[in-house]
Amino acid sequence: MTIENPLPDAFIDSQVKLALLEDIGQADLTANLIPIDAVSNATLITREDATICGMQWFERVFKQLDASISLSWKAQDGDRVKANTVICELHGPARALLTGERTAMNFLQTLSGTATLSSIYSDAVAGLPVKVLDTRKTLPGWRVAQKYAVKCGGCFNHRVGLYDGILIKENHIMAAGSISNAINQAKALSAGVPIEVEVENFSELEQALASGVDIIMLDNFGIDDLKQAVAINQGRAELEASGNITLDNIRRVAETGVDRISVGALTKDIKAIDLSLRFS
Repeated sequence: MTIENPLPDAFIDSQVKLALLEDIGQADLTANLIPIDAVSNATLITREDATICGMQWFERVFKQLDASISLSWKAQDGDRVKANTVICELHGPARALLTGERTAMNFLQTLSGTATLSSIYSDAVAGLPVKVLDTRKTLPGWRVAQKYAVKCGGCFNHRVGLYDGILIKENHIMAAGSISNAINQAKALSAGVPIEVEVENFSELEQALASGVDIIMLDNFGIDDLKQAVAINQGRAELEASGNITLDNIRRVAETGVDRISVGALTKDIKAIDLSLRFS
């Protein structure tokens, strides 16, 4: 599977450089026990079923340590692999391979964890005309990387940050005085940018629809209320279900007819994939 990585090489390199500095400090004291001219082969495997993400981070760790290290990938970002699958084979100076092992796997196991959970949520709504979206509940400094991982898992991105879309929530409405005031101000200041408003009841839904907003987030609506909101909407705005979405209920939520479902767990509740780098 080929999925475009939106991050420029320089950004990934900077993340890797910082991570290596954090781990190595002044020197890898243990790797220095190995003869400087020792050369090794290593095989990266996954110990569990996973959706792979993070190849470029993994590779750049070793390239920054020693450009002579060669990597042969057996899987690509977005690929679903079974437990005990060989993902990559490496060859090069033993010291550099040992020094980069943990940092490289930290990137790959974390991003693969996000991609794997996203693939599970994507599968849960298979066959239904709905998009499962991430949120801004991401690891600081990892936002765009995690959102790339979400796409590798088959889900979709909400706005990346505060700069590429307007989401009017409860506190914005309170500060603006009303839903209509907030929406009208948004239209005046940010022409062409998608405008979304969060509503908590049917009265607020009617106000949002009357204001001509693009997207309406239905916050913590129950299944029956979601169905009613879809009937009231009649296709005038995109409807997004949000709040307390789990694997147990996401398909029932999708079956109500909403267009989008946002799930903070995709990037917030991370379980790293169990990887192993075996030397020979």
